[in-house]
Amino acid sequence: MASLLTRAPGLVLVAVLALFSSNCGASVAAVAALEPIDVVTGWFDDGLVVGQKNKLVPSVTLKLRNKSGEPLKSIQINAIFRRVGEQEMWGEYFGWAIPRNPGLAAGAETQPMVMRSALGYTGTEARMQMLQNKEFVDAKVEIFLKQGSKVWAKLAEYPIQRQLLTK
Repeated sequence: MASLLTRAPGLVLVAVLALFSSNCGASVAAVAALEPIDVVTGWFDDGLVVGQKNKLVPSVTLKLRNKSGEPLKSIQINAIFRRVGEQEMWGEYFGWAIPRNPGLAAGAETQPMVMRSALGYTGTEARMQMLQNKEFVDAKVEIFLKQGSKVWAKLAEYPIQRQLLTK
C-alpha cells in the first residue's frame, strides 16, 4: 500500500500552503473588525526627572469597538511614536488589546487603553511653556494590530495634540 505522500504529493503541498497562508498574512481581519473610538492624544506630565526637570511624553488613549458579527480574541497592539518629519521611532508601547480569554464579543468595546512613549521632552520651564516652546517638535502615533501569528497591520495614525494630560 503506497503512502499518501507518494500517491498525492500535490495534495500534501496544497494542504501545507493553505496552512501557511491562513496564518502568515497581515492582520487585516482584525483591522477591519475593530474601530478606534474615544481617541485622546496629548502630552502626559511624567513628573520630575534628574536635575528637577519636567518631563512630557506623547500619549494616546483609545478604546476599540468590535464592529464585526463575531467575537475576537488574541489581538496585540503596538503604538509607534515618531516626531513629525522624522522616520526614526521615538518610542513605543506594546501590549494586548484583546486577550485570548475572555476575548471581545461582537459589538462590544474594550476598556480604555493608555499608551505612552518612555521618551519625551525634558525642560526646566513650566509644562505649558514647554508645549509652546519654539523648539518643540510635534509628534504622531501609528497604531498597529496583530492577531495570532499574523504580521502587524496598521489600524490608524493620529497627531499628538499639544495639550497637557495629567492622567
